[in-house]
Amino acid sequence: MSSPASAGGVPDLAEVSEYLGAAGLRLTEVTSTRVVGVIDLGPEHHTPFGIVHGGVYCSAVETAASVGASAAAAERGQVAVGVVNTTNFLRPLTAGRVTVTATAVQQGRTQQLWQVDVVDEAGRLIATGQLRLQNVERPT
Repeated sequence: MSSPASAGGVPDLAEVSEYLGAAGLRLTEVTSTRVVGVIDLGPEHHTPFGIVHGGVYCSAVETAASVGASAAAAERGQVAVGVVNTTNFLRPLTAGRVTVTATAVQQGRTQQLWQVDVVDEAGRLIATGQLRLQNVERPT
């Protein structure tokens, strides 16, 4: 994954794209088997009904798993792209900090599977998802 990185090699997603910056995920740990980040949720993440939009969690699942999977695929000159994102929303939130933790479940030559959990400050599971990824050649 070619992207701007802060100290320690953790990508600053706000520098990668406006969309990722607006989603608000800030990565704090990136390895080829685990990615951790936080999102400070607020009104900018709301549906018209005043709760955090499920797309925020879907984006967090896709982004965290893709960053980690691409770190693993980079050893072969590849990147990983999501092919199936299944995200379940378990609790509605209106605001607060959530922690996003992505963990590799299976990492093969052509595909990977990652599990991603989103928890609130009290440690309650807010959303959980799995992302199946395909390892592909890095675009030129």
